[in-house]
Amino acid sequence: MQGDKALIAVTKDHVRTRIGTVNFTPQPGGVVARFGVRIDPRVMRDHFLSMREFKCLPAAQEITCFVPYPYPHPGTVSATDLAWLEHSLLFFYKQPADFGAKLWNGVLFRFEVTPSALVGTPQAVDLNRIGVPPEPRDVPPYGPMDRDAFTPGARWVQELRIE
Repeated sequence: MQGDKALIAVTKDHVRTRIGTVNFTPQPGGVVARFGVRIDPRVMRDHFLSMREFKCLPAAQEITCFVPYPYPHPGTVSATDLAWLEHSLLFFYKQPADFGAKLWNGVLFRFEVTPSALVGTPQAVDLNRIGVPPEPRDVPPYGPMDRDAFTPGARWVQELRIE
């Protein structure tokens, strides 16, 4: 985990769309890296939903919108702890005809390290939980018990890759 990496959404029709970048900066000792996420506004389009602007990947089947984690966090990652990275890549989904943001339709991508990429599988979370600062603030609020697996193929964005 070093340098700029592409952030790629893989949709149900197997199309790979670069939606941004993740920059990794190794820290002294080499075990931990700091990271930063940049969403590409040329790809993730502005949608004004529920009195807020969101960057969304539009599709006829489902709109997927990025939700920046709203509180300060360490911004660090290691090969065995990807929790803050997962929390920095939160999304929600909605049908194109639906009105407003559907924060209870939250998506957190559970990342795994592979030889060629970090590969994220979508899991269901309720983003309303981060409407107030979590306690304690230095612990990611969505632990394993706060996530649910989607039925395979249920989401338009099937995978999020960092490569």
